[in-house]
Amino acid sequence: MKTELPQAQLDGFIARYSPEVAALGKKILARFRKLVPPAIEMVYDNYNFLVVGFCPSERPSEAVFSIVFYPRGVSLCFIQGAKLPDPHRVLAGSGKQVRSIKLPTLATLENPLLRDLIATALKLSPMPFSNVKRRQLIIKSISTKQRPRRIQEKAR
Repeated sequence: MKTELPQAQLDGFIARYSPEVAALGKKILARFRKLVPPAIEMVYDNYNFLVVGFCPSERPSEAVFSIVFYPRGVSLCFIQGAKLPDPHRVLAGSGKQVRSIKLPTLATLENPLLRDLIATALKLSPMPFSNVKRRQLIIKSISTKQRPRRIQEKAR
């Protein structure tokens, strides 16, 4: 039995989304990889979403960000977002830990307020990303049961 490489697996997961979401998500991943230092990327193809977490180690609990694919688009999650100063209320969420922002276009990542939040999250990371010598991609889990990855058209 042939084992698929992690990048090929990730590409297959992304391909299940609409062409628009898949194309946007790929561009966002490529740009985000340039914005943050080399990271260990952990992929979770779970029941609701496809999640690519960015970690400074192989411990999922140390993840700082995640790019989340869902049928209607892509979001950036700050795993410790509740601790980030966000006076302009760029981030959404009211839980004890995670905050997120929808990324309707690639240009959203160029927003100076968002760039500042990314830089602050990197500084607050308990473990520096500088320990990662090169980017690694690890498929952590694949749910056997999943919600549809594309928006279902309503019958007329």
